[in-house]
Amino acid sequence: MTEFDLALTILRSAAGLTLAAHGVNKIKGGLDGVARWFDSTGMRPGKVHARLAAFGEILAGLLLTTGFLTTFACLGFVGLMTVAAVTVHAEKGFFILDEGWEYVFILSVIAITIGLLGPGDWSLDAAVGIDEDLDGFVGLAIAGGGGIVAAIGILTAFYRPPKAVAESKA
Repeated sequence: MTEFDLALTILRSAAGLTLAAHGVNKIKGGLDGVARWFDSTGMRPGKVHARLAAFGEILAGLLLTTGFLTTFACLGFVGLMTVAAVTVHAEKGFFILDEGWEYVFILSVIAITIGLLGPGDWSLDAAVGIDEDLDGFVGLAIAGGGGIVAAIGILTAFYRPPKAVAESKA
């Protein structure tokens, strides 16, 4: 047992379970309502993106928590959080209390950091022997670079910013 492995396990578990809980919450709240919200943010078709986001958050969160395919779970985190930042949070400032990008930024930084450090010895990746193949700068490139590239692809293909509602002059 090392402090490093314990710290990575705590960090992986906290971030992973948090993201998975967000996915579960989308399902519990009703995916049809989430789909309408996605449509309103410009992510079309909303029904597809509501499901992809919910199940993507659950999958990436559980993979990160268990430390299985960790680098790719981190890529999912960065991709999901980058799309959320652009479509919902970017124009609202930094602080989450104002619906800003603080939360998605921190989750992305945690994911990129874990991608760089690797999952640690207390992970399924270590148990199957893939923990050292995908960490370091390779993990950084996959998690950070891959996540951003994935987000750019999704945004380019599916994001159509809603037109500003013109205020009527009364």
